[in-house]
Amino acid sequence: MASMKTSPGLVNFFIYNSTFGPKEGMEKEKIVMYIPTGEDLDKKIKNIGLCEALVKFTQTFSPNKPCNSLHTQKMRQVFFEAEPEFWMIMTISIPFSEKMAKDGKMVIEYHDEDVLDSVLDAVLKQAYKMFKLFNGTFGYILKTYHLEALRKRTEHFYASYLQTFNFSQFDILDAFTGINFLPLDKNTFLRIQSFVNVIEHTFSQIKYTAFLYSEKLVWSGLEQEDMRTLYKYLVSSLFPSTINLESMENPRSQGYVVVQPKLHQGRFITGPSDLGDVPVPSTPPKMFVNTDSEQEELILVVYKALEATICLMISEPYPSLELYKRIDTFIGPQLTTLANIVGEQSAKKQLATDQQYRYLYFNHMNLAQKSSVHSRKSSLPCVAPEIMRLMGDISTDFASFQEDGETYVKTMSDCWIVGRKSDQREMFVILNQKNANLIEIDEEVRRLGITQFNNIFFLD
Repeated sequence: MASMKTSPGLVNFFIYNSTFGPKEGMEKEKIVMYIPTGEDLDKKIKNIGLCEALVKFTQTFSPNKPCNSLHTQKMRQVFFEAEPEFWMIMTISIPFSEKMAKDGKMVIEYHDEDVLDSVLDAVLKQAYKMFKLFNGTFGYILKTYHLEALRKRTEHFYASYLQTFNFSQFDILDAFTGINFLPLDKNTFLRIQSFVNVIEHTFSQIKYTAFLYSEKLVWSGLEQEDMRTLYKYLVSSLFPSTINLESMENPRSQGYVVVQPKLHQGRFITGPSDLGDVPVPSTPPKMFVNTDSEQEELILVVYKALEATICLMISEPYPSLELYKRIDTFIGPQLTTLANIVGEQSAKKQLATDQQYRYLYFNHMNLAQKSSVHSRKSSLPCVAPEIMRLMGDISTDFASFQEDGETYVKTMSDCWIVGRKSDQREMFVILNQKNANLIEIDEEVRRLGITQFNNIFFLD
C-alpha cells in the first residue's frame, strides 16, 4: 500500500555575484541574498560554490547559454542569470511517496515527472521581474546606493514574496505568464481609448495608463513586458487582497477606502485611505518601467469603479491630496458609466459562451491567453494534475522545434488531449470522449476552432 504523495516545496532560494568575492577567504561576500536566512553560513557558501562551479563548467560547452537546471533524485535546481554576474538559484524538493516492496520493506518512490523545468524556469524569471518592477534592477540599486542596500532590499522583498509560492499549483499558465484580454466591439473600445487619452491630457503627471475590466486587460500604454509583470501583480496580489478587504466589516483598514455612492462608484485601491482634509497616511507603491533603457520611476495609483479598474502611473513626486480629489471627481463618474456599458456587453457574451470544451490558448506574440481549464473564482485548474503536466510536456516539445505542428494524446483514462502550434500560437483541447476515434476528435477540435477562435489562424 502506497502512502500519500508529498508536494514539491522550496528548499532554498539565493542570489550571488562571483565578482564580489573573487579571492579565497572572501566567499561569503558573494552572497547577495539567501533564504532560508538562518541556514549555516558554511552551508550557504558550499551551495553557492557548487552552483558557481557548475555554471563555469557548463560555460565551457555553451558560453551564451550555460546551465539551466540540475536534476537529482531528491531535488531540482533552476538557474537564471538575471543581470550580468547576478545569478538567481531556486531549489525545489521532488515529491515522493512510500510503498511496500515485494520483500515487505517500505521503499521511497520519487515523482520526478511532477516537476516541470519550463514552469520552474518561468517562476524564477517572474520572481526577478516582480522585484525589478517595484525596486529597479540590481545594478541600479548598487549604483544608486550600495551593496548593503541591495542585500537588504532583496531579502526584505523575497522573504514575503516567496511565501506566496505553492509549487503544487504551478502549471502551464505560469510558464506562459500571459494576459487575459477582454474583446469589445469597436465603439466601446474607442470610447475607452478616448477616455484614457482625455485623462492623460488633463493630468500631465500621468505618464502611462492601463484599463482593466473584471481582471481582463482592455487597454495599456505600457511596454509589453512591463505590462505583463504589472498584470501578474494585479491579478495575483492586489485584486485578491482588495476582495478580502471588501468582505471585512471595516473597509477603511490597511489604506483602503470605499467612497459613498453619490455621483459615482469610484474608490482608490492604492492611494489615500480618506479623501477628507486630514487623510490617514497611505503611500501608493513605487514602480520602475523601461528598466532596459531610461529606468523610469513612477507612482502606481489604482482606481476602481464597479468591475472597471484604471491604473494610473504618475511621475514623481508623490501626488498631493488635491490631485487625488481631482482624479476622483474627474474619473469617478465616467469610469462608473463605462463599467456599466462594458458589464452589459460582457454579460451578453458570457451567455453565448459554449462550456462544452476545456481548452487553453496562448499567443507568444501579444501574450494573449484564454482558458476554460481554470476556475474563474480561484484561478486553479479544474482538470486532473496529470493532464496539466501532460500539456506542459507537449508545450515543452513545441518549444524544442521551430516548425508548427500538432500532437494527439490519449490517456489511460481515455481522455484525449490535443495540442496545436501555429505561428507562435499554442492551443490545447481536452476532450472526454472515450469511444471517439482520431478522426472524430480532429473534427471536434475543428469545431472548437470555429466557435471560439474564428479570427485566429491555425494549421489544418
